[in-house]
Amino acid sequence: MVDEELELEEQQQELYEHHRIVVDRGQEMLRIDKYLQMHLQGVSRTKIQAATKADCVRVNDRAVKANYRVKPLDVITVLLPEPPHEFELIPEPVDFKIVYEDDDVLVVDKQPGLVVHPGVGNWTGTLVNGLLYYFQNKYGNQEGLAPYLVHRIDKDTSGLLLVAKNEEAQAVLARQFFYHTIERKYNALVWGDFDEDSGTIVGNLGRSPQDRRVMCVYPHEEGVPEEEQKGKHAVTHWSVMERFGYVTLVECVLETGRTHQIRAHMRHIGHPLFSDVAYGGDAILKGTTFSKYKQFVENCFAVCPRQALHARVLGFEHPTTKKHMHFESPLPDDMQQCIERWRNYTANHIS
Repeated sequence: MVDEELELEEQQQELYEHHRIVVDRGQEMLRIDKYLQMHLQGVSRTKIQAATKADCVRVNDRAVKANYRVKPLDVITVLLPEPPHEFELIPEPVDFKIVYEDDDVLVVDKQPGLVVHPGVGNWTGTLVNGLLYYFQNKYGNQEGLAPYLVHRIDKDTSGLLLVAKNEEAQAVLARQFFYHTIERKYNALVWGDFDEDSGTIVGNLGRSPQDRRVMCVYPHEEGVPEEEQKGKHAVTHWSVMERFGYVTLVECVLETGRTHQIRAHMRHIGHPLFSDVAYGGDAILKGTTFSKYKQFVENCFAVCPRQALHARVLGFEHPTTKKHMHFESPLPDDMQQCIERWRNYTANHIS
């Protein structure tokens, strides 16, 4: 049961379902939206039509319209955002900050400690519960209007999160995330110094066999189909922003959006995120063990008692206007204070 719950959590974190269906030889010609509704359990025809309109339904590698009639041996691929859930979403008053909103999208600057979506261990009090309450109070029961997630960030990660307000916008934005055209930049404070100023981490991510709550990095085998590899393909680009001797402030740019991607990738190259309990960053990994330094680091942990990771930049093409949208979020107080302490420590103790 625990493994099933973790797999559900991972699926919900990454949001996208990519289906591949080969039409039977004896299949009669049928509208593709009707055909997919029969073959995709729990997916509404409205969601299928929205995905089709967003070019997320393809036949033989070509986008088709909802009235396309399937033929025997057609190869259909479908990209659907957010798998169906089997629990009721309840509107609840929850504090969160909206930095932009129009008829189709909403951008939230999420504070650390706020879970994005109900799931194992967090069935209430999430951002989605709060968005439902916000929509209900602002718009009433307007048909078709609801919060539709297109990506997520961890509970203790802060920063920008994009939310669609209707299924058509969700489908268009999900396609951008799936094909890596979304701009996402994170700031992370990590343990250790780097020999280089920038680099790229390529490594598949999958559940650790020792601790299913965390992700491990596995080799990516070129030329091997994804379904035959261990873990899911993941790519993180990093660059140094500021060095503090024992810790470093880096910028991470995501090509893929896997569960715990930055946290697992940075640990894999020997640089766990500062104060990241799950990935070993909550211990003194660099520097002396003298009492004054130890006390300084513990004070930094107290100032920022969560992984020092912030989703700072978000850029995307608006699903309706096609205009490029760009947002930046300043570092939250806990990370800012922690970095300032390291900056002062470096100035006074490292020549």
